[in-house]
Order: sequence, then C-alpha cells, then structure tokens
Amino acid sequence: MSFEDSRTQNTVRPQAGGTASLASQTAQSRVDALKSDVGNALERGRSGIADSAQTAGTDLASDVSKLRADIASIQQTLSKFASQAGGEAARTAQSVGSAVASQIGDVASDMASATTAQAKTFASEMENMARRNPLGTIGVTLLAGVIIGMISRGGRS
Repeated sequence: MSFEDSRTQNTVRPQAGGTASLASQTAQSRVDALKSDVGNALERGRSGIADSAQTAGTDLASDVSKLRADIASIQQTLSKFASQAGGEAARTAQSVGSAVASQIGDVASDMASATTAQAKTFASEMENMARRNPLGTIGVTLLAGVIIGMISRGGRS
C-alpha cells in the first residue's frame, strides 16, 4: 500500500447526519485543551525557572557578602601577624646586637690587657738586655737611627 492509498483511507469523509461535524468539534476541543495544557505547563516552567534564578541570585549575593567578610578577617589576621612578627624580630635583633656588642667588648678588654702585659714584659726584657750588654744596645740603637734616617729621606744621599 502506498502513502497516497493510506492517506485516502484515513481521511474522514463527511457522512450524512453530521457525524463528521461532531468529530471535528471534538477534535478541535481536544486541540484547544492540549494548547491550554501546554501553555499552562510552559507558564509553570517559566515561573519555576524565574523563582530558581531569583533564589540563586539571592544566595549568590549572600555568599559573596560572607566571602568579603572572610577575606577582610583574613587580611586583619595577616596584618596583626606581620606586626607581631616584625616587633618580635626587632626585639630579637636588638637582643642579639646587645649580646654581640657585650662579647666584643669583653674580647677587646681581654686583648688590651694581654697586649699591655706583653708590652710590659717586652720593655722589661729590653731593659735587662741593655743592663747586661750596654755596647750592643748602643750599636743596635745607632743602626736603627741610620735606617730610620734613610727611610725618611727616601734613600737619597
């Protein structure tokens, strides 16, 4: 059976007595009811989507506000931490500086004492040597004077 044949068989032909007119009205009322149902379903869907979008927008605004508050709190915490860490670092550096200065002073004092003791020992030894050998001391002194004189004149004759 071809398409044309099936089409011709399914076509409603008007019959006597208005049966076709009644079927047509019934079909039309079904189409109208279906249009109305589809329209109502679309309206409910559109309304549901609008409500969901509005709720999502409100929730998003609330979440953004909370996020801003959290970020501000984090910023304050970091600022406080940096301030405290800086103060602690300054106190530590000052303490270390004081300790180092104290140790350097102690070492310098010890070195000065040792140098003074050595100078006294050297002077005492030179004095003893001059008492034991006075001519040798005069000869060394004369030689030192000649060398100093040559250096001060720049080696000129």
